[in-house]
Amino acid sequence: MVAVAVGLAVLVAGMIAVRNGTVTGAEESVFHAINDLPGAFYPVLWPFQQLGAIVFGPITAIVAAFMRKFRLAGALVAVTVAKLASERVVKQIVSRERPRTSVGEDVHMRGDVSASGESFVSGHALLIAAIACVVLPYLKGRWRIVAWVVVGLVLVGRVYVGAHNPLDVICGAGLGFAVGGCLNLAFGVPARRRSTRLAPSN
Repeated sequence: MVAVAVGLAVLVAGMIAVRNGTVTGAEESVFHAINDLPGAFYPVLWPFQQLGAIVFGPITAIVAAFMRKFRLAGALVAVTVAKLASERVVKQIVSRERPRTSVGEDVHMRGDVSASGESFVSGHALLIAAIACVVLPYLKGRWRIVAWVVVGLVLVGRVYVGAHNPLDVICGAGLGFAVGGCLNLAFGVPARRRSTRLAPSN
């Protein structure tokens, strides 16, 4: 429920900020701080930003089913469907073009990124954040940190390649958290094991 509330709050705030389809000076500065990073980062960031592609949802569902985590597999299939539906709803309400159009010509386009088209919200950020939300209850220890690091790298990667502005990915992640939180409520999550101490015998 917290993930749903926080995610929706981030999304709504971002929708208000970009309602005119423009990019503020502050957001543009953040965009250039990431997009202007040296090209040497491309081989490192490119694989991570691809994890937000739509095929990653079904792939993770198949892996979960193979591991006999059928409830998780069902949630991951639902993530993919919810991603497509919720992204379309947001884009019907708020529209903003990709950086090459909304920011200007001074944008580094890397890979096969489109120069035009709707950019808010980022579907890649939405999907990876939603996947992280539903997978997180099944992870332990440092693997939880790894999940959040991967989400962060996908968000940074999408800005770095010139596909999205910062609010596109931040609000996409916010929507992803909301979607993931809803699916955790719907499908359920593993019960936490509580360690108990035996009372000393007399």
